[in-house]
Amino acid sequence: MKYQLKCCKCGHRTQNTALWFEQKQYCPVCGGRHVEAVYTTDYSRLKELLGSEPASFWHYFDFLPLERNENIVSFDEGAITLEEWGFLNRYALERYGIRCTVYAYRNDQNGGTNTLKDVAASMTASVLKECGIDRYCVASTGNTATANAKYLAKAGIRFTNFAPSTINRDTVDEIRSYGREVVISEGDYTQAKKEAVEFSDKYNIPISIGNIDPLRVESKRTMVFEFIRQLGRMPDVYMQAVGGGTGPIALDKGFREVQEHMQEAGLSATQIKLPRLILAQQDLCDPMVQAWEKAGREGFPENFEHDFPVIPDPPTSVFILSAGNPGMYPIVARIVKKSEGGFLRVKESELADFARVVYKEKNIHIGPAATVCFAGFYQALKENRIKDGEMVVINIGESGKRYSDFVAEVVAENTIT
Repeated sequence: MKYQLKCCKCGHRTQNTALWFEQKQYCPVCGGRHVEAVYTTDYSRLKELLGSEPASFWHYFDFLPLERNENIVSFDEGAITLEEWGFLNRYALERYGIRCTVYAYRNDQNGGTNTLKDVAASMTASVLKECGIDRYCVASTGNTATANAKYLAKAGIRFTNFAPSTINRDTVDEIRSYGREVVISEGDYTQAKKEAVEFSDKYNIPISIGNIDPLRVESKRTMVFEFIRQLGRMPDVYMQAVGGGTGPIALDKGFREVQEHMQEAGLSATQIKLPRLILAQQDLCDPMVQAWEKAGREGFPENFEHDFPVIPDPPTSVFILSAGNPGMYPIVARIVKKSEGGFLRVKESELADFARVVYKEKNIHIGPAATVCFAGFYQALKENRIKDGEMVVINIGESGKRYSDFVAEVVAENTIT
């Protein structure tokens, strides 16, 4: 075996994902659900991989929890361009006198469904295929469900998504276009997750366990490999919009892994450092921002990460960032604090104006959640969170293709001031 799944709570190691599913996705010793893959692969192999061009994130097969490459289910996702957006460099210099280099991590160009969820869906479909599992379910506000719908259809695996009542209709239509089932809850995302767990338990169907799901984390943490391959080092600042928090969790896991094995991989300490994480939420659903601001006012007391508000039925229209109960905040907040980063808030009412800037400058449409991150860069400059000389990566997590109403608003005449 090239990997094991190590429990983050007690350290017990499960030998493979097939056994993990047999254990109902729980540690048999302590009952924990948070596990990380530990690889037996020689990390000198990573040095070779970082020196060659990938066709997809499966370029890093030796460092992913799949044993046989014939089980790969892929649409060429994950070889994501880090594209320098010079107009942001110029804006930072002209408006604030900050010389920085800004790269967009173009998940909107990803194979599959053009979202940052495609790598996780590819990983999930491939592992389920290898394990002989023929049914799967998730609770999702949009992107995770759509990506899983497409990839699991290709793998011939039945799939059910439980969605909150606010789910975007374009998203529902796309999921159903793959012949997948959507169960729309009468409640919010928290209620949809509850219904998914009940369904999983009743029919003994494997379920995505959310933002700590090892299949999601292990696939997404390949962004660390790509940052090093394309930029030569880790960026100084990493930004993304956050609802649950798989991205920050995955980035931290990848960073710790590469840091531990940097000598074998031929890397130096100057190349490997944890970026400052700046995570953005929209003002109509910002429980993590509220919690972080409160902790800051109190001087980040012990166990600050366990003090966070719950926003029932948040009134946001950015449905995939509608996690009003931020269950992953304790994990994400610790990572952000370690990175010396922070959370910030953007105005939902201004998102179309910011998306219009991207359309004007790059002739592309990004989705509303991606726009939260993009707007967050401007807010970070305003709050003096970007320093002179820094390299910044902003994660463009989705295209605008499933958001027809939002795109229609973006193309309407107006300019940001």
